[in-house]
Amino acid sequence: MLEADKLFAGSIPENYDRYMVPLIFAPYARDMAERVAAFSPNAVLEIAAGTGVVTRELAPGLLPGTRYVVTDLNQPMLDYAASRQAADSRIEWRQADAMALPFEDAAFDVVCCQFGAMFFPDRVAAYKEARRVLRPGGHFVFNVWDRIEDNVFADDVTKALAEIFPEDPPRFLARTPHGYHDTALIRRDLADAGFSGVTIETKAEQSRASSPDLPAMAFCRGTVLRTEIEARKPGGLDAATGYAAAAIAEKHGSGEVAAKIQAHVIVAEV
Repeated sequence: MLEADKLFAGSIPENYDRYMVPLIFAPYARDMAERVAAFSPNAVLEIAAGTGVVTRELAPGLLPGTRYVVTDLNQPMLDYAASRQAADSRIEWRQADAMALPFEDAAFDVVCCQFGAMFFPDRVAAYKEARRVLRPGGHFVFNVWDRIEDNVFADDVTKALAEIFPEDPPRFLARTPHGYHDTALIRRDLADAGFSGVTIETKAEQSRASSPDLPAMAFCRGTVLRTEIEARKPGGLDAATGYAAAAIAEKHGSGEVAAKIQAHVIVAEV
């Protein structure tokens, strides 16, 4: 992962929430919310919350007295998440680095993280932090994307952009969001962090959109892929997005489109 891969700023948070969330994140957010709520926790920590799709799904399912701390490294993403959330006295918003959580030991029953572990510069260190703040018997619930070949629209966009920029193809999607898919490695990292009772479920869903334009907009404008495109060709974002949309249309049709997405859902126990 490059340092720039963590910079979700400018208009990216709004576009991320507008396009990416319904396209690929919503079904996994519902799944995570159900898993976390099933533990009936008294205190929950969410790390790498992004624009708050899990927060919006999970908060209604928590007990009335639950403490729910929602964090992200990126303040613009956290600000956007807070702006989308209904008033709720149980929720505390806090900028925090997963590598150095500003919380006491054994403070939470569940730590959850949707599609954030891929961005951790040292995953074992981040997992150790999650374990440190969990109470005995607590659970760490997170998910990561499977390989890019099993996430069709992301793969389509990456291949299309490689045709535009053959000498220096933008590889953000393959490098980071889809770069941590080896389940054996995930198990080793969690074991090295001291977790036991690890279960991993590979879960396929369908990504659906009303037109090929939407997946192209989602990936090209709602992720760090935007900065990679603009770095290679200033003023070329519209053309690159259009090219990606045309590639999706050629493969999937010009009307409503659907394609496979796939992720690993991990539950680790202290």
